[in-house]
Amino acid sequence: MSDPRLLFTVVFILVLGERILELAISRRNQRRALAQGGVLVREDPYAWIVGVHSLFMISAPLEVWLLDPIRVPGLAGTMLVVMVASMTLRYWAIFSLGERWNTRVICVPGLAAVHSGPYRWIRHPNYVAVGLEVFALPLIGGAWRTAILFGIANLMVLRWRIRVEEEALNRYADWERIFAGQPRFVPGVHSSERP
Repeated sequence: MSDPRLLFTVVFILVLGERILELAISRRNQRRALAQGGVLVREDPYAWIVGVHSLFMISAPLEVWLLDPIRVPGLAGTMLVVMVASMTLRYWAIFSLGERWNTRVICVPGLAAVHSGPYRWIRHPNYVAVGLEVFALPLIGGAWRTAILFGIANLMVLRWRIRVEEEALNRYADWERIFAGQPRFVPGVHSSERP
């Protein structure tokens, strides 16, 4: 596909379908976690995450099709590779969490934190993948404004979400002890700063 707009449209439709499927899986897993005595963390910025990601899914195709996208040779193909890599990481994280994965912060007291799959190397592989996807997807079609704006917005809500999630996991799953000394986002890169 030589036209980045057409490539973007195909990838966008696939991602949109995949997100709808994920929401169904998430709801099922939420019900299971709550039935097992899971605690839904109310401080979670879930509404903000939904808002940012919903606007992102509207903004990206609008910019690609209505505004003048950037034309950089090889950009669409490079960003497609980033998308595939990030989705691979994300699904590795989702499969590693199994029935515990969902879009909310729900902790089942007494269950140890998952420390397998990509969680052996970094604390938040799913959020790394989502951050890459939010940046790469619009750039497949040359939508640089959406990539920058929503890349920043996503980082802001994820910073909030990670703080809430880490506090909850430490309260209910001894998370800090299990992940002591393990980097948050990049293997081998340690940060003492709290998100």
